[in-house]
Amino acid sequence: MKQASFRGTSLDDLRSFPEVARREAGYQIDRVQKGKEPTDYKPMPAVGKFVYEIRVEEPAGAFRVMYVAKFEKIIYVLHCFQKKTQKTAKKDIDLAKSRYRDLAMELRDEK
Repeated sequence: MKQASFRGTSLDDLRSFPEVARREAGYQIDRVQKGKEPTDYKPMPAVGKFVYEIRVEEPAGAFRVMYVAKFEKIIYVLHCFQKKTQKTAKKDIDLAKSRYRDLAMELRDEK
């Protein structure tokens, strides 16, 4: 099973989800850690190659978890947020993109 690593404030953001959304997001992250696909997700090429978004819909609203799982041992959770409009807000895409770029630089420097 892959380890989950939360970037920036993503773990605190996930913990701020309402209980039902938090549990569902955690379940979906667990599926990814075990090498399975989430039940509702989509690619997010605007953030970066190999970045996906888990989609959680519940009575309190729409919640999203952006992650990258292309690495052998670790899933990196880039951003967790509540979606307020039909289209993903530019600030959410930009934040995830920035965290992905920082991650790529860190991993490159480790080599």
